[in-house]
Amino acid sequence: MTQLRKQILELVASDLSAIEEAIRQHLHPEVDFVSQVAGHILFSGGKRLRPLLMVLCARLCGYDRPFAVSFSTIFEYLHVATLLHDDLVDGALLRRGKPAAHTLWSPEAAVLTGDYLLARALSIAAEAGDIRIIRAIGHITENMAQGEIHQIQRKRDTSLSETEYEEVIRRKTAVLFQGACRISALLADAPEEYVVALSAYGFHLGMAFQMIDDLIDYTQDFPKSGKQAGADIREGKMTLPLIYALSVASADERQWIEALVKNPAFSDEMLQRLLGLLEKHDAFTYTRNRAVAHVQEAKRRLELFEPSELRSILEMVSDYCLQREN
Repeated sequence: MTQLRKQILELVASDLSAIEEAIRQHLHPEVDFVSQVAGHILFSGGKRLRPLLMVLCARLCGYDRPFAVSFSTIFEYLHVATLLHDDLVDGALLRRGKPAAHTLWSPEAAVLTGDYLLARALSIAAEAGDIRIIRAIGHITENMAQGEIHQIQRKRDTSLSETEYEEVIRRKTAVLFQGACRISALLADAPEEYVVALSAYGFHLGMAFQMIDDLIDYTQDFPKSGKQAGADIREGKMTLPLIYALSVASADERQWIEALVKNPAFSDEMLQRLLGLLEKHDAFTYTRNRAVAHVQEAKRRLELFEPSELRSILEMVSDYCLQREN
């Protein structure tokens, strides 16, 4: 554990404890099997970053009612629902170092449990009694689904541009971070400038988070990451390190990389050669620098708020997103 992460955990320990309890309390399907499948991933070591951001941002806007914690569970349920669905779509065998749910039970069980979590999130959202919030949750769900579909459409497509990649991760990942932060301001009935600032903070944080996640996929192997190195490219996902390397590689190198991308059964030796090319062309450095730029912008958006411990924690969370690779 990095020193920064340890420091953050100490500062938000009571919030995380309350969020954990709320996630358990609100997961009450009438069919026990749903709890078993959902619990397999819900309680497998997730960081609860999205609900934590919602609680902290709500408090930053002056909202400190107990409902904030209950409401924050929406963002963990939405997140886990997408993981259940994505693992099945991608044919992933591991999630957080454990067998993916669809491999332990069935594809049908994984899909329908994910559907239940999406519905549960919407039910909790309705308790806010604010059409703006309900609409925002619906918008988030639509975007996450479309982001995954967009990525599926462009699997193994080496013509994917950095701009299109950014649109994919905006929908797949950033929109949920953005929503958690923006909706906290709506829940607090905060001024519009606060809504805009926290929305932008969440967006840039989510973009940085996914870029570092894509970097980790190449640079960090099991057990730290909980999955095999190069899992994304084995699944045909075009992420920023690969997209950048293709843009600067020689004609021969590009031809070799394109052949590898189109071959899901490539060997470990071929993966090592690819890693060498990514390193040679500074693809990892480029990806990290892009993430750093997003984190800097996220922190700049917090400058609207007066200096405080809450603001400092949110700034620390931003920095932590960059340290996840260490």
